[in-house]
Amino acid sequence: MRLLLIEDDADIARELLLRWRGAWTVRAATTLREADAALAQGDIDIVVLDLNLPDGDGLSWLARLRGRDHVTPVLVLTARDRIGDRVQGLRTGADDYLVKPFAADELDARLEVLRRRIRRARGERADYGALSWRGDEGRAAVAGQWLELSPREFEVLGLLVRRAPRLVLKRTLIDALAERNLEVGDSAIEVYISRLRRKLAGSGIAIRTQRGFGYLLQPEEGGETPP
Repeated sequence: MRLLLIEDDADIARELLLRWRGAWTVRAATTLREADAALAQGDIDIVVLDLNLPDGDGLSWLARLRGRDHVTPVLVLTARDRIGDRVQGLRTGADDYLVKPFAADELDARLEVLRRRIRRARGERADYGALSWRGDEGRAAVAGQWLELSPREFEVLGLLVRRAPRLVLKRTLIDALAERNLEVGDSAIEVYISRLRRKLAGSGIAIRTQRGFGYLLQPEEGGETPP
């Protein structure tokens, strides 16, 4: 597994590089420019991202990343510790958020969760009507047209497709996302569902709500039930 560490604090970077020796193949960047160059080389499985960097704000960089890359998990590692900062980071596209100072064992545990999720996702495929979900590629498509999805949207859609047309409990979605961060709640799930509905509009597939229970995929009004 290949990890990109974006961290300008020399002491933190040195300690983590020593700690991860042998466990990860690590590329290190101290600026966003270096991070872009490292990603351009490909083969990055997980990004560990500081936010206060010499040439810009890590969240702005993350937003740009999500605009062109919807699969690479990102763990934010930062001194920004307010609840509003955490919420903004997660909504921007972070898969996890850990505040400095941090325990190295906890960081390792969170990275291991992300690594397990990557390994589970690879090789998984599911289809429902015109909708195709490709866990091994980290992409989903409608009638062959790839959708632009954040990692969390991708995971929620994957759960819905793999269980379609059965109901997926909201608690199940929360638990799946909570593997990345414990602060995921009902409102976050509703945000992801709302975004997915917009992206599936006109596809022939709709996300239906069973109030108090959860969500399921069904044909749009007037459409045929997929086989």
